[in-house]
Amino acid sequence: MAEYFTALNQDHVAFIEAQSMFFVATADADSPINVSPKGMDSLRVLPGNRLVWMNLTGSGNETYTHLQSTPRMTLMWCSFAKQPLILRVYGNAKCILPSDEAWSDYAALMPEQLGARQFFVMDMEVAQTSCGWAVPEMQLVKERPTLSKFAQNLGAEKIQASWTKQRSRPKDFQSSSS
Repeated sequence: MAEYFTALNQDHVAFIEAQSMFFVATADADSPINVSPKGMDSLRVLPGNRLVWMNLTGSGNETYTHLQSTPRMTLMWCSFAKQPLILRVYGNAKCILPSDEAWSDYAALMPEQLGARQFFVMDMEVAQTSCGWAVPEMQLVKERPTLSKFAQNLGAEKIQASWTKQRSRPKDFQSSSS
């Protein structure tokens, strides 16, 4: 049975810190909901019902695009360990770019990463836990070094240049079949 909370408690924070991955969901009015898995040491729970995660250069930037028009965000963690649990945090987020004054404050919270393109700072409105009984029990084999190697091979200059490229995205995701 789902339970709702207006603040994260110590058990919630410990659960978040124990997970090796989480999911981010956002949407704007003209697109489908984007759900992205995130890993690495990239998220912190801050006082005052605030969470921050560092977004790294990768295969897209839908979260940033969505937040330009709609600040809504959902973060979700699910336990793949013996004790099942799902934790969702709902709230509104804003983006902090390298050129923003607050960048250095958030960067100090995380390990340095080449390719860090923004921080998303989320003010939690509500948290929800649910059983997670259908989530399989699995073990983490290892973190993938692929994204870090990609950033190192590309280099800071090429990474920053890639941020200015406009990527097209489909406007109509509806099927044309009847």
